Amino acid sequence: MADTVSATVHLVGAGPGDPELLTIKAARLIGSASVIVHDGLVSAEILALASPDAEMICVAKKRSRHSMPQEAINALLVEIALSGRNVVRLKGGDPFIFGRGGEEVDACRAAGVPVEVVPGISAAMGSAAQAQLPLTHRAASSAVSFVAGQCKGLTTQDWSGLAGKGRTLVIYMGVASAADIADKLIADGVAPDVPVAVLENGTRADMRTLRTLLADLGDMVVRENVKSPALIVVGEVATYALAQDVLAGWAQRQDIGAEMRS
Repeated sequence: MADTVSATVHLVGAGPGDPELLTIKAARLIGSASVIVHDGLVSAEILALASPDAEMICVAKKRSRHSMPQEAINALLVEIALSGRNVVRLKGGDPFIFGRGGEEVDACRAAGVPVEVVPGISAAMGSAAQAQLPLTHRAASSAVSFVAGQCKGLTTQDWSGLAGKGRTLVIYMGVASAADIADKLIADGVAPDVPVAVLENGTRADMRTLRTLLADLGDMVVRENVKSPALIVVGEVATYALAQDVLAGWAQRQDIGAEMRS
């Protein structure tokens, strides 16, 4: 395989949805690719930047249903590159933040295929920016943690040091398990009245930013019919967000925000 002439596999971050948040390099590679292997969450506006002659392959992943297993995606990228075609693996957000980019890099390396990673604005960064929610703030948080919120593993993982005073916790893929996540955090010592923001459809025209308290997170997600893609942000920084307050008890937290801003 070492003697085979291979094209480069480009793992490209498409960002959280807004095409204007693409890097210049990402836009150039999308426009010049012969084949684009893309996630289901990549917006239609971004896919429209591809050449009319490009082959488009959707490998969408949804909860409990993958159109193509990850191992098959890895093999597909290697196969396309070894055929000499210029391939872009287009991922929502950033390839290395819950994007399985590391697995795809490993597969390319093992096959002797050149690979390049082009970073994208992560869902957390893009969504927080639109909501004007600072993930760090000198008066509220000096540390940020990103975790995957699928229910699997919640009962065994210790999250006690990830949320609380001076910290921000950003939970990806946690909407379906929101009530379990809140219960787990409280069981691990996080105060039930810690502010929480939920960022739905970040950077898109229909984005919603909702605020509540940790103890009421599960009920709020159900009541407001929150859908993926959405992020859960736990911490005092949620008080800074431009948001719809969906819990009467939230008014009791406004003195906290006022103190932080004084």
